[in-house]
Amino acid sequence: MTISIFALIIGAIFVNNVVLAQFLGICPFLGVSKDVKSSLGMGGAVLFVMLLATMVTYLIMQYVLTPVEFGGHSPFAIDLRYLQTIAYILVIAALVQMVEIVLKKIAPPLYQALGVFLPLITTNCAVLGVAILVMQKNMDFLQSVVYSASTAVGFTLALVIFAGIREQLDLTGTPRGMKGVPIALVAAGILAMAFMGFSNLVPLP
Repeated sequence: MTISIFALIIGAIFVNNVVLAQFLGICPFLGVSKDVKSSLGMGGAVLFVMLLATMVTYLIMQYVLTPVEFGGHSPFAIDLRYLQTIAYILVIAALVQMVEIVLKKIAPPLYQALGVFLPLITTNCAVLGVAILVMQKNMDFLQSVVYSASTAVGFTLALVIFAGIREQLDLTGTPRGMKGVPIALVAAGILAMAFMGFSNLVPLP
């Protein structure tokens, strides 16, 4: 990849936002965005899991699943790349379990607020998608770390902004037929359209 680190960061956060442009991770985006505090907690959990998952899966893909030949053709050069998805999910599940244990010990209120959406990080397609994308785009280790961290920041930014909008909507006179899910979906669509304004800043990573 020839894209600069700065362009990679701006692209992942604003231009190609994982939620508002790629539409990944919609489940926690809609489910945990009822208040800003819970959104920040979920964003922090996703940042931790996504960053570590990308680092670990990158190393696994490069040094375990991809065949390494010694002196030409080696009988030990076994191609295990077909196990990529299974290996990635196992790594993500282990990291999510670690986050659950830590939050339950140090922040029980946040653990209760996140509820079922915390273990659902395991099946959050944004986390798995980033881990796979860094390999498809042939990023090196540094670019992979920067891209995953920036994507998680973009996810958190979208989540917090959306939570603030929903909190504000709860204080306004929303028509009865639009309360709840309908007005949330309308607000999410408008927010996604607003982020499209960043589309010409840098090339898409």
